[in-house]
Amino acid sequence: MGYVLSAAGFSRAMGRLGEDRLIYAPQLKRGEGRFADVDVVRYDFTADVSAMELERRSDYPFKEVLTPLSQTLFFFTEDDVKVADADEREVVVVLRACDLNAVRRLDALYLENGRPDPFYQRLRSRMRFALLGCDHSQEDCFCVSMGTNVATGYDLSFDRPADGGGYRVDVKADDLRPYFVAEATGEEDVTPTHVASNDVSVRVPEAVPNAIYGHDMWNEYTERCITCGRCNLVCPTCTCFTMQDAYYTDNGRVGERRRVMASCMIDGYTDVAGGGSYRKAAGDRMRFKVLHKVYDFRRRFGFDMCVGCGRCDTVCPEYISFSGCINKLADAVDGLARDASQGVATNA
Repeated sequence: MGYVLSAAGFSRAMGRLGEDRLIYAPQLKRGEGRFADVDVVRYDFTADVSAMELERRSDYPFKEVLTPLSQTLFFFTEDDVKVADADEREVVVVLRACDLNAVRRLDALYLENGRPDPFYQRLRSRMRFALLGCDHSQEDCFCVSMGTNVATGYDLSFDRPADGGGYRVDVKADDLRPYFVAEATGEEDVTPTHVASNDVSVRVPEAVPNAIYGHDMWNEYTERCITCGRCNLVCPTCTCFTMQDAYYTDNGRVGERRRVMASCMIDGYTDVAGGGSYRKAAGDRMRFKVLHKVYDFRRRFGFDMCVGCGRCDTVCPEYISFSGCINKLADAVDGLARDASQGVATNA
């Protein structure tokens, strides 16, 4: 059932919802970007609708609430181990369709990839999702090509007022319905708004031959990419992490173990015991990332990892376009297929 709420009524409903739960939403942080005069949109806790940035896409995704940048897993002493405490309150996350589809990718990696990860599972079990309708495509987005412009599985959705009208809210979760019924000025069937086209489009290859691993297309990124890892940090589906032990005593027998976000694009990620290191060239790292996002993940789970949010394109200091990478990959695959049909040898 859907409801129509005035701006004031919707604000009151969200305020009451925030009294019982934490609300995690994108906010405009003035002067908190890379430079003192640069603004940034990132997630923070607030129940104040006026403090939420509902027009611009967030520069950083929601995922820090599910996969914190640094998460203490447990504490240890010489005689005991104690799992770190966690806030048990429910969290309502306000997010767009691409990001809600990203949750599906995170769930696949942490909950369906062998035994469920208990630390992720504990956080995930208290998450609720409020889908923010998209009435226009954001910069660099290609969600339509990735099939992530429409999302299901939300607890409630809302569309911003248009032409002076009220908020249109769709409530799927019965326990959340009373917050909005009390403020509703009318009832109607509500379907969350979603974009039907983007300025950017990609062509994802259905299959990738082994010859692509030695293709010359990756050499461009060895020259251009500076391996800063910013594309990974803003990606809602990147999940790489490393483990760190922080010791409280000189003998190393008392301390805590932390899970810390890592990046396949940054130096040190592939270092192994004995001094070995793999994928040293930036082009090799780009190949690994691109194929994982639009091929390898799909082979395991049945859908692509990339959700087409476009944040990686926007944030790259070298103006490397991930959507461009996907299209170049598709062109390279077509070229290899033509060569194979004509009996031309490849370097694979």
